[in-house]
Amino acid sequence: MIYINDHLGDFDLDDALARLSEQRREQALRFKHEAGRRQSTAAYLLLCEALFQEYGITEKPVFDYGPHGKPFIIGHPEIFFNLSHCREAAVCVLSEAPVGIDVESIREYKDTLVRYTMNADEMAQILGSDRPDVAFISLWTRKEAVLKLSGEGISKDMKDVLLGYNRPIDTFVVESRGYIYSVAR
Repeated sequence: MIYINDHLGDFDLDDALARLSEQRREQALRFKHEAGRRQSTAAYLLLCEALFQEYGITEKPVFDYGPHGKPFIIGHPEIFFNLSHCREAAVCVLSEAPVGIDVESIREYKDTLVRYTMNADEMAQILGSDRPDVAFISLWTRKEAVLKLSGEGISKDMKDVLLGYNRPIDTFVVESRGYIYSVAR
């Protein structure tokens, strides 16, 4: 199930930080600006909410990390999750199988970034779109979600990420709130 908080300014940050595990509080406080702290905190609290609603788990999850940095919950190898955040939203997905999610703000795309991250077919799709900004972010979140599903992160040529990936990737454009997210299962 997918959990979303797109009202990141609507909670008391000090109160929320006190509800995090020590590990996550330290991670959140490493962000230089309050916006990053809010985003990181909101994503973790979504995970806490998801764990309670779907499994009745009330303890604060503590993470360990796979070889490429993908987090997993210590003591719950049967629960798969992924978190992401941007300026407009924090998202969490919980599953009984490996899963990846990415959320990004809708913003003007840069031609140099498109050429560096998209293959020829994807570039044509973006440039032929009525909304190249939305087309680019949709493809970007799809690629990130697939990489987060595999646990690789951005460690390979972004142009090839979706080539040969034949499972569905759900992409949601939330234009009214200014973000796009994709989920790969």
